[in-house]
Amino acid sequence: MFGVDDKTITVEGTSFHPKSHKVGNEELENWIMQRLSPRIDVEIFETQYQGKQVALFKIPAAHGQPIAFMNIDYIKVGSITRKLKDFPEKERKIWLSLDKTPFESKTALCVQSFDDVMSLLDTHCYFDSLNLPYPKTQNGVAEKFITEKLVRRTMSGFEITNLGAILFAKDMSRFDTLKRKSVRVIQYKGKSKMETLKDQEGKYGYIVGFKGLIKYIMDILPSNEIIKESLRKDVTMYPELAIRELVANALIHQDFDISGTGPMIELFSDRIEISNPGHPLIQPNRFIDEYQSRNETLASFMRRFGICEEKGSGLDKVVESLELFQLPAYDIQVQETHTKVILYSYLPFAKMDKGDKVRACYQHACLRYVMNEKMTNTSLRERFKISPSNSSMVSRIIRDTLAEHLIKEEDPENTSKKYIRYVPIWA
Repeated sequence: MFGVDDKTITVEGTSFHPKSHKVGNEELENWIMQRLSPRIDVEIFETQYQGKQVALFKIPAAHGQPIAFMNIDYIKVGSITRKLKDFPEKERKIWLSLDKTPFESKTALCVQSFDDVMSLLDTHCYFDSLNLPYPKTQNGVAEKFITEKLVRRTMSGFEITNLGAILFAKDMSRFDTLKRKSVRVIQYKGKSKMETLKDQEGKYGYIVGFKGLIKYIMDILPSNEIIKESLRKDVTMYPELAIRELVANALIHQDFDISGTGPMIELFSDRIEISNPGHPLIQPNRFIDEYQSRNETLASFMRRFGICEEKGSGLDKVVESLELFQLPAYDIQVQETHTKVILYSYLPFAKMDKGDKVRACYQHACLRYVMNEKMTNTSLRERFKISPSNSSMVSRIIRDTLAEHLIKEEDPENTSKKYIRYVPIWA
């Protein structure tokens, strides 16, 4: 506020007229907006109060990150303005600990008109994906996007929310705070990262680009040639359903407050690694039967648009498809800043190590349980395609999984060892 004494809070008036003030040949308001990152909706008011001229700058609170002026963040320390980078602990407390606004509701970009919105967001994708007729007027499109909280009206135009941008952006790089959240796909030549074959970073919002992303992954995956009924046929090494579900989960469950990184899919000759920023909110062993998302509005949209399964019904289908393709069980690794899910290519039973077998046994027990069935020696033997004469091999796997406290006998008092049924330890 200009025209009010800082210490006494008395109205003194001002000769400063910010709405007409210029910096060079540029109006002050536009000059300021062009130098803020991200560009927030600053509003300027001029009025008479108690017969004296006052001017007011209305500045919205920052969400998730500081607002930089000419690429520098500032903070008040006492009465002195200092660079925020010199006080990292203050920055952490202010912008991480105290910000409770959901990611989806934060502002990605302020624009002047809905024409600007339509140049940035793929509005046709929204209506086409839901099989809805496209409105005849621009106002009809605007009202739908406002109702869905993809866009907000402001006194000077519109705000595109993070939800609108992350889902329907035509080009993620046009949103400064979100461009590192686009999906990156890297293909390596062998089992290590020594030689990169392809490195592709996604351009579109998650809903706009999801089908193309999955197609791109499936097209560069190796395939196995099989002969069936005298015809040669190429079959992908991994089930598309599993890749689709795990990629969707990586997008939905990422921690958007971790800056400088985003979802990544890495393809090796013997595995696929799908990672996202952040730690899971539930134990990895409970992914198949439990559900909790830190981005529930985003998750709801992804389900509505057919990107992923309903709550809690995705990972069981991943396990089922892996068993159908006779692939090893997936693995989950929680790292320092990321969560990684690994799919392995076909591996003969004889080459599986103890960890592979125990993981497969546990996931098979979970799958049977959520299907209202129970794991038995026979069902696990069929999962591994082991002949009845080698059932003792399966018994050893079950004993190892019991020892890891991942499964338990459904009825510990059952005296007939021939018909023992097993359930997950949490059942």
